[in-house]
Amino acid sequence: MTQQELHEVAQGTLAPEQVSMTLAEFLEYDIEGYEYVKGELVPMLPPTRIHSKVSVKVIRYLDRHVDENQLGEVHVEATFQVGERGLKPDVAFVSTPRLDGDENTGFLIPPDLAIEVVSPTDVQWRVVDKAFVYLSAGTRLVWVLDPRSKTVTVYRSESDITLFTCEDTLTGEDVVLGFACLVSQLFE
Repeated sequence: MTQQELHEVAQGTLAPEQVSMTLAEFLEYDIEGYEYVKGELVPMLPPTRIHSKVSVKVIRYLDRHVDENQLGEVHVEATFQVGERGLKPDVAFVSTPRLDGDENTGFLIPPDLAIEVVSPTDVQWRVVDKAFVYLSAGTRLVWVLDPRSKTVTVYRSESDITLFTCEDTLTGEDVVLGFACLVSQLFE
């Protein structure tokens, strides 16, 4: 992809579906509204109101804890290199020791914690596949929040998966030390 094409895509004057680019180029230009999967730009649908509301609740509780305890940074739809993909989790946590110095590009690492909020248009197998992609790339913990069932599925590995309901307390385990929140608070 030429520098001119990259500039046009980043400025929104050239449709991303019309071009191909490398993962490095995608991370450098961090094209809004798209993820990078298997050499292709994949459009992300705009969030619904409930999706946005739940994301804000997660951010509110998680960011406060991370900030007060100086554990790292919480990001919203930032681009992360996840294996050979450029993914944008709805919310992500990166611990202080893993933060890199360049804030003008996407992360060249996967997040420590990736959080995805299920939208009405999401397909279940794709959500699960994405959780496994995060884990195989080095993400230590994945939370999938489902506003319809008011549940959080916690993925630690492909064989260590736990479903939390509104009566349960969600914790950051050994990834976000000391974090705890009632699942019900995320869906109020």
